[in-house]
Amino acid sequence: MTSLLTRPDHVRADAARQRPLVLVATLGGVLAALGPLVVLLAVGVIGWFASDAGVHGAPRDGMRVAALAWLAGHGSGVTVLGARITIVPLGVTALAAWSMWRLGHRVGDAVSGHGPDADRISDGERDLTVPTAITLFFAGYAVVAVVVAALAAGSSAAPSVPRVLAWTLLLTASVAAPAIAVGSGRAAIWTSFAPATVRAGAAVAGAVLSRLLAVSAVLFLVALVASFDEAATMTSRLHPSPSEAALYALVNAAFLPNAALFAASWLLGPGFAVGGATLVSPGAVVLGPLPVVPLLAALPAAGTPAGWTGVLMALPPLVAAVVAFRVLRHRLLTWDQVALAGCGGGLVAGVALAVLASVSGGAAGPGRMRFVGPFTRDVLVHAVTACGVGALLGASVVSLLLWRAARTRTDAAGD
Repeated sequence: MTSLLTRPDHVRADAARQRPLVLVATLGGVLAALGPLVVLLAVGVIGWFASDAGVHGAPRDGMRVAALAWLAGHGSGVTVLGARITIVPLGVTALAAWSMWRLGHRVGDAVSGHGPDADRISDGERDLTVPTAITLFFAGYAVVAVVVAALAAGSSAAPSVPRVLAWTLLLTASVAAPAIAVGSGRAAIWTSFAPATVRAGAAVAGAVLSRLLAVSAVLFLVALVASFDEAATMTSRLHPSPSEAALYALVNAAFLPNAALFAASWLLGPGFAVGGATLVSPGAVVLGPLPVVPLLAALPAAGTPAGWTGVLMALPPLVAAVVAFRVLRHRLLTWDQVALAGCGGGLVAGVALAVLASVSGGAAGPGRMRFVGPFTRDVLVHAVTACGVGALLGASVVSLLLWRAARTRTDAAGD
């Protein structure tokens, strides 16, 4: 009956001043794409001037390289000297995802007044505001991506437009869509209908995934700092000027998320490859000739690693157990719901980690360097096992405490 109530005059006045949904959502997608692109274009022009003081080429050459880097962050791949490079700089992807989230949230806030209100939604009225906004957001972003690909394409680069559109759709579904739903307030309404166990499991999955990625990033940074002399030696072989060295460091920074996912694959046990017939894992390290990339200085020496490195494989289940315990200990759930939420959240986190690991690798050059990245299938098995078992153990501790508290209350009531 609440949906039949007449809206007050000031609500009708605010509705009359609402911005058009089509304009707001489409413009939000365009701005979300242009934000990181403009930043990269500025970096490209600065890099062009810093490399040789602008003696060779023109500013548009630096801008074209920046546009190709933006497209590579969307999975386009590029061709360099006849070699196809498909590895995605996930640092650029993360920048695009951050821009999508910020603009998506603002779009959601701008269109929050469109469609039925919360009472009418609760009464079962269909609300297409968020799906429409997501579709228009994707359309605006995709138009910019296609235009950039057309302008930056050439006989030597050949970015893949279908791959760019596929990655754009994936980012829209995983980042922009939740942002629009949260900003519009619909997410709070929709999640209220979900069971408490599902909400708790989602919280566990997000927390386990983020903490495990953070631990992996710290592990990689520690290994890189320990091998800083070797990284500096690699850079000095190129004889760069100070400005060129800074630009080269920025390029390497775009692959830091990839390195963190490689480290996560190493922690889980299967490891990863840095070329054909190579292996980097806690049990064995087999390497071949490597390109002059400072990030590769963090790789362990070839041979059999020290025995203590195997202890680090206990970190993923330990992190999952601690995180699940911290997330679930204050939840108003029964002991069996806590166990289910912990186990389910850990399994989802393991699958998500394997998916991220699958997109962190690719071809990094010709010949043997066409095979770089984690062993996805093995990572999936180990990640699901480690995160699922670890989160279940942490949830079991909470379940035990809840069971003992309930038994104590029962005994007290009986006395």
